[in-house]
Amino acid sequence: MTVRHFITLRDINSKEFQNLIRRGIELKRSARRDFEPLKNRVLGMIFEKSSTRTRISFETGMVHFGGSAIFLPPRDTQLGRGEPITDSARVISSMVDCVMMRTHSHTTIVEFAKNSKVPVINGLCDRFHPCQLLADMQTYHEHRGDISGKNVAWIGDGNNMCHSYINAAHLLNFNLRIASPKGYQPEAKLVAAAKNNVSVCEDAQSAVHQADLVVTDVWASMGQEDEQKKRIAAFKNYQVNDELMATTGLDCVFMHCLPAHRGEEVTASVIDGPRSIVWDEAENRLHAQKALLEFLLS
Repeated sequence: MTVRHFITLRDINSKEFQNLIRRGIELKRSARRDFEPLKNRVLGMIFEKSSTRTRISFETGMVHFGGSAIFLPPRDTQLGRGEPITDSARVISSMVDCVMMRTHSHTTIVEFAKNSKVPVINGLCDRFHPCQLLADMQTYHEHRGDISGKNVAWIGDGNNMCHSYINAAHLLNFNLRIASPKGYQPEAKLVAAAKNNVSVCEDAQSAVHQADLVVTDVWASMGQEDEQKKRIAAFKNYQVNDELMATTGLDCVFMHCLPAHRGEEVTASVIDGPRSIVWDEAENRLHAQKALLEFLLS
């Protein structure tokens, strides 16, 4: 039997994506605590990068489903002492039922998955953050319905979140307009692969015009702190503020994967304002990932 991994959104098809959104909503609405589809199953969680939402949501999700999760920081395992990723994958996957990895490098998680006997989930890497998109799309659906045909504006860095939005646009058939400065735009080959749904420009005002959803992220992600001053200068015209939001559609909502830097990529008036749905978005990491775990393991 072929093992299903979830490394990028391209590992699922459009119908599966839509089913995961619906299932996440169902699980959120259900108050049952006697539903244990993953009873006695174990999730191994490998974290090379720090986390709040990813760790809590996966660990809580496994508990809700009757299973358990093991937190595996590299400094406490042989991964942190130079053991080849292929060897670690063979050993760890022989003892757990699923592995979730939050790594610095996309190649690390790809190599681990190639040598794993069990499903591997990308909890974040330098190129993609697919689990966050499950939560984001669930959140939009809850507030505004089907996102197909809608206009989504990504403002800021063409980073791992932006790349996953590109994949989501292709799978769910929405129009994604990306506004990023030169030198910080998303990977050209990813844009080309979704060219019917994605466009890239340098003007934030053009990107948000009549948008149904506006999304942004921090200007300097983990590991880019030494670029902070340079990035602040590069992104000074890409702040999501009241002026920018004024040109969006009447029912437009705002999302941010968090943590947020108020006063940099977004103003407090926007992220804490009436159009912001970031707190539902954050909570939905739990429900969306429970749907994913059920899909991969049940």
